[in-house]
Amino acid sequence: MIRHEGGFTLIELLVVVAIIGILAAVAVANLVGAVQRGRQSRTMADMRIAALAIEAYETDLSAFPRGSGTLESLAPYLEPTYIKKVPVSDGWNRPLLYDGSAKSYTLLSCGGNGTVDAPWGHGPTTGFQEDIVFVDGQFLQWPEGLQTEN
Repeated sequence: MIRHEGGFTLIELLVVVAIIGILAAVAVANLVGAVQRGRQSRTMADMRIAALAIEAYETDLSAFPRGSGTLESLAPYLEPTYIKKVPVSDGWNRPLLYDGSAKSYTLLSCGGNGTVDAPWGHGPTTGFQEDIVFVDGQFLQWPEGLQTEN
């Protein structure tokens, strides 16, 4: 009587481990991209909400809040009348920036790299590191489409 032991050979196990490793690498890369896209989306939503409050302020007082600095500096002017809580940081947990005169305003997120990359292009960007810029009620520069780490 010949006995056949059931089980896997070392080669079969190595092939399975290699396949799992490849799948895990692809999944992690996609996860990192999804997290970055989520940060961009959250930042854009927060900028729109802040802009609505700023524009409501302008409707009542016929001028935008003046000044430069972080969006947090506008809290005394906007809370609680125009917005319950001013969003103060972007998706990367860095301060949202504000620059305003009586007739114009700009909201800025420094994007994934945390630095101001002016001058800005007009239109969509394709990099997670790019600034997100909102000027006078519309995005001047924003992420769109397939994004890269550039």
